[in-house]
Amino acid sequence: MDGTALLCLVGGVGVVVVALLASAIRIIPEYQRLVVFRLGRCVGEKGPGIVFLIPVVDRAARVDLREQVREIPHQTAITKDNAGISVDFIWYYKVLDPTESVLAVGNFESAAQGMATTTLRAVLGGISLDDALSEREHINTMLRTRLDEVTERWGVKVTNVEIREIIPPREIQESMNRQMTAERIRRAVVLEADGTREAAITVAQGAKKSAILEAEGMKQAAVLEAEGQQKAQELKAQGYAAALKNIFEAASTIDQKTMTLQYFDALKELGKGASTKYIFPMEFTSLMENFLKGKE
Repeated sequence: MDGTALLCLVGGVGVVVVALLASAIRIIPEYQRLVVFRLGRCVGEKGPGIVFLIPVVDRAARVDLREQVREIPHQTAITKDNAGISVDFIWYYKVLDPTESVLAVGNFESAAQGMATTTLRAVLGGISLDDALSEREHINTMLRTRLDEVTERWGVKVTNVEIREIIPPREIQESMNRQMTAERIRRAVVLEADGTREAAITVAQGAKKSAILEAEGMKQAAVLEAEGQQKAQELKAQGYAAALKNIFEAASTIDQKTMTLQYFDALKELGKGASTKYIFPMEFTSLMENFLKGKE
């Protein structure tokens, strides 16, 4: 019995020692830090890597240094012009001082969320509904600035704030829908009028170009016709001139006797008619004499 009890005692002590050693050794990743308290006093932050703690004496709190994102659910706020709206947003933060984030506030995430809700209501209470709907970026900047002013003393940096949705009252939504519908109708009418005007301008320009082209074509046709007539007249005149020249050249080679024979031949043809009578002038005798003399 004594041996068994001793064995159990040794085993129990061994388990306690192993448990103490396990609790004394911590492995801290690169993105975390360990804030160590020794007998209730903060002795600073440790990590990354292997950190040894004194069992029972040391107590540690892990702090994540990565950028975190938190969602603020829909919150009801009253704008400057007494319009109730529902807003939700997300905010990003990062711990810059692990020790301050543990010492300055009990739970900085819960405190920051409550501060974000309060700040949202304060910011929206200072602007009108139209500004709240149209100036989201300005609201985001104001929220980030005010939150950062508060969380800075906690060792936390607010890096960004994004409003996701703003829901106005139902009657305002209906009014906005009617306004959007009227605006779309107005734009459609304007676009239709612009299209009609552009079409009329295009048709007029086309008619103008067509008339110009038609006039140019008629002008070219008239010019070509005049040039053709002029060319034809020149060719006809050249033909007449050439014919007269040929006749003159042919006539210049015929002597008096040949002319007299042709004259007699013509008379012969005329005398074939039964009712043909000849009346010869006095000069005909001299013509015959000359012809006979020439024949001899």
